[in-house]
Amino acid sequence: DVGGSAEVLGDTLTKLTDEKVKIRIIHSGVGAINESDVLLASASNAIIIGFNVRPDRNAADVAERETVDIRLHSIIYNVVDEMKKAMSGLLDPTFREVRIGAAQVRETFRTPKFGTIAGCMVTEGRMTRSGDTQARLLRDNVVVHEGKIGSLRRFKDDVSEVKTGFECGIGFEKYNDLKVGDVIEAFVVERVATPV
Repeated sequence: DVGGSAEVLGDTLTKLTDEKVKIRIIHSGVGAINESDVLLASASNAIIIGFNVRPDRNAADVAERETVDIRLHSIIYNVVDEMKKAMSGLLDPTFREVRIGAAQVRETFRTPKFGTIAGCMVTEGRMTRSGDTQARLLRDNVVVHEGKIGSLRRFKDDVSEVKTGFECGIGFEKYNDLKVGDVIEAFVVERVATPV
């Protein structure tokens, strides 16, 4: 996120250390999680905690290959709570995000019904608003908003999904701060069996 958040998060996690379990912060930085962060975590047998950021594409691929656990959060309390549970051996089942698709915002326009709509090109996978699909808005690889897609259209038609290489209009539910150059990611959260 930003330097102040990293410092507060680091201090908060360090204070959780007790006589049985010690939390050691190997590296702290600002900006997107990158490949060198993942390689450092892999070499150190550590997990990565991202606060209001996402791994860049290379980092996500390397993390999967190196089986590095990346935990993404936007609320400090959730990070602290998860670390406390991990320390006491009571970590709940793990959930992981599965990225469904991404779209680049190329233009924005306003409509009376939906507010600001992003004119997008789907650059990866598919954009959908069905089921449990969630979406996040990234600006310079930093999470700006997370929520549901309220409107997905191809020209004037309301559609349930749009695939790679096609243009579409995307509007978030109750959110209008969309800018040219932003990236919208669609994802679902899946439960992963906790290793014993």
